[in-house]
Amino acid sequence: MELRHLRYFAVLAEELHFGRAAERLHMAQPPLSQRIRDLERELGVRLFDRTRHRVQLTEAGALLLEHVRPVLSGVDTAREAMRRIRPGEAGVLRVGVPPDTHPVVLPTLTEGFARRVPDVLIDLHELTTDEQLARLREGELEAGVVRHPSDTVGLESGPLARRELGVVLPADHPRAGPEGRPVRLRDLSDSPLVIFPRAMAPRLYDHVLTICRDGGFLPGAIRHARNPNFVHGLVLAGRGIHLNEAPATPLPGGLVWRPLAGAPLAWLTSVVWVPSRHNEAIAAFAETVTEGLARAGHRIGEPSAG
Repeated sequence: MELRHLRYFAVLAEELHFGRAAERLHMAQPPLSQRIRDLERELGVRLFDRTRHRVQLTEAGALLLEHVRPVLSGVDTAREAMRRIRPGEAGVLRVGVPPDTHPVVLPTLTEGFARRVPDVLIDLHELTTDEQLARLREGELEAGVVRHPSDTVGLESGPLARRELGVVLPADHPRAGPEGRPVRLRDLSDSPLVIFPRAMAPRLYDHVLTICRDGGFLPGAIRHARNPNFVHGLVLAGRGIHLNEAPATPLPGGLVWRPLAGAPLAWLTSVVWVPSRHNEAIAAFAETVTEGLARAGHRIGEPSAG
């Protein structure tokens, strides 16, 4: 007994007319009649009473229909479940975002993506830049939101978004100064630096330290932290200063954020993907991320070079 034969039977049982059933099934009437006869022969019962003017279910046909309906419904449910886990345009888009993604970006991202491609579910994973790049190349992600500079050889990238960094200081730090007054990197020299672990994004880590050195800031010590609460706790405890974009929400009491003079440091962010896997869903994701970053204060520029 083949599943398609059961579907033919169910449609005919609903229509009780071979012509209309054949039209619904996108097939000719003679093959449909033959499939129904094959099913009756296999089951050893007559499923329909046929006359020149009408088609009616027999008692056996009515009983079979009660068993067939939940089977077909279950198959449709299973098909939909499989469709939903397929990557790309008709399923789930698996994407990575940085752990410190601005809070404004995520709701913009999910709502904007659903508006552009309502048939695709977005599966967000909180991952560092290097974790995203590895999973993209292994086929475990379809797209990622990464920080530059990074090793994006062999990947395509959307527009580069720039967000200038400032410095988080204890309010009583000698360089804190009035709100809005820029701080020069060289004036921070010898202060300990609280920064993300190098393993999260090695090229970006080295780039930040190079810019600091070129700007005259040689940290007295380097301490690693990735959780914002831990970072702020270290700064409050006087264990270092921290370089980051302007905070989205008020900092804990005792901390202040000041811009850096000349804007020497910035988060450079873009969406990346494997060129051969590009599709409508990835394009929609890239557009939505760009929209979210712009809303969070990033300046959108040219596609990144990796």
